[in-house]
Amino acid sequence: QVQLVESGGGLVQAGGSLRLSCAASGRTFSSYAMGWFRQAPGKEREFVGGITWSGSTYYADSVKGRFTISRDNAKNMVYLQMNSLKPEDTAVYYCAARPTQRDWFPGLEDSYDYWGQGTQVTVAS
Repeated sequence: QVQLVESGGGLVQAGGSLRLSCAASGRTFSSYAMGWFRQAPGKEREFVGGITWSGSTYYADSVKGRFTISRDNAKNMVYLQMNSLKPEDTAVYYCAARPTQRDWFPGLEDSYDYWGQGTQVTVAS
């Protein structure tokens, strides 16, 4: 069983930055494919970005160039650096994990086996 705990959410002004963190349990974290998703009020959950075990990244078009995903395998951590935040980035942000790269499609929720509880990000205009 893999447990994921997000942190770092909060209230920020438009144009500001936040860094979200996701702490993962598991002895083989370095082999996990990881993803970030978000869900705004009244909307479906959507893909934000994903990262392979080796650090290759994928992003949704809406965040490309503003958000950066990174990981520290020694600490079992994944990060989402969010810059130039916009009010439309307001959402609950979720970390997700798949213990293998096999059959992993970064943008598909069904590709992930484990999910965190989410952290709220609010961007004020």
